[in-house]
Amino acid sequence: MPDLDPVILRLAVALGIGLMIGTERERRKGEGPDRSPAGLRTFALASLTGAIGFIVGGAPLLAVAIGGIFALTALAYWRGHDADPGLTTEIALSATTLLGGLAMTQPGLAAGIAVAVTILLSARSALHQFVRSVLSEDEVRDALIFAAATLIILPVLPDQAIGPFGALNPHAIWIIVILVMAIGGLGHVAVRFLGARFGLPIAGLASGFISSIATIGVMGARAIKEPERLGPAAAGAVLSTVATIIQMVLLLAATNIATLRALSIPLACAGAAAILYGSIFAIQALHADSGDVDERGHAFSLKTALVFAAMLSAVLLASKAMNEWFGAAGVIAAAAVAGFADTHSAAISVATLAGAGKISAPDAALPILIAISTNTITKLVVSIAAGGWAFSLRVIPGLILVILAAWAGWAWA
Repeated sequence: MPDLDPVILRLAVALGIGLMIGTERERRKGEGPDRSPAGLRTFALASLTGAIGFIVGGAPLLAVAIGGIFALTALAYWRGHDADPGLTTEIALSATTLLGGLAMTQPGLAAGIAVAVTILLSARSALHQFVRSVLSEDEVRDALIFAAATLIILPVLPDQAIGPFGALNPHAIWIIVILVMAIGGLGHVAVRFLGARFGLPIAGLASGFISSIATIGVMGARAIKEPERLGPAAAGAVLSTVATIIQMVLLLAATNIATLRALSIPLACAGAAAILYGSIFAIQALHADSGDVDERGHAFSLKTALVFAAMLSAVLLASKAMNEWFGAAGVIAAAAVAGFADTHSAAISVATLAGAGKISAPDAALPILIAISTNTITKLVVSIAAGGWAFSLRVIPGLILVILAAWAGWAWA
């Protein structure tokens, strides 16, 4: 059986693109004199026009074809009597012409974009409902702040060590701000859809995979802002430690399985303690009445994110100063200093040394446990600073229980 000419296959893709988008527009075309001028056949022909224009004259003729389609759509819009001044159909028709031309060089990409366009067109009612009725002004403003922080500020910040002892990296510190805002937004979405009793514990567990320290800070700030959510916020803070243990297991398994075996009992004990203590508060939160509080407010607190980043920067500066003044003699001291900021990076570094044969796997267990302990100290400080005593008195016993369980498992092993 002879192979089909690639041009024929790409023309078929272009035709399919026009038919797919045109089918969606045909259903919304309406009836009578006020109906939309473009439907199934128009979109199919527009896509083929773009494809044929590219075949015959390349990009210049395709540009002419798009210009003609645009002129026709502008004329149809000007002559229309529809009370709705929307330009959706007209813009979709121009986009379909472009996709028809694109199908001649990158049919897969053109087809994928066409599917996305069709989904966007068909989701009109749901999108309008979401933007007008579900989102609040504060949430829209927070989304813009998050977008600006991620897409405008982050790229321009220098990604290099500056300041005393070279301890501060503006790019890395701003990523912390973004993570805190993202965790706050995740908790906000979870509460909106699941309620505080379910949402905050689940959000805390999920956010722990991003940063347990940041999660504790966000949950503490929420407990200060909304005292009636103290129980669910504490449950989310403690359950974030469960995610820390799970992530530690996964990272050690990927780095050096022998080190994971050496730490299997301590990590199992720590994980069991975290699950037990977190479950107690989660169950209490499920049975408590958290009140009917309007969740259509801010998704996160920019002030909380900035304060948390400043606190963590201070920890980084202090740990770097200790390292410079007293030296980092040996793996244990280095892991202890690194653990104040991030226990996972310290664990990966030590496990990598074990994998290279520079230290034994059993000897790697002690530095990693020390890193977990110093990281717990940071969590204790953050819980007090961010959530106050009412919050920290619920979280700190769980953090201490987890680290004691880890050390008990190490002694027992």
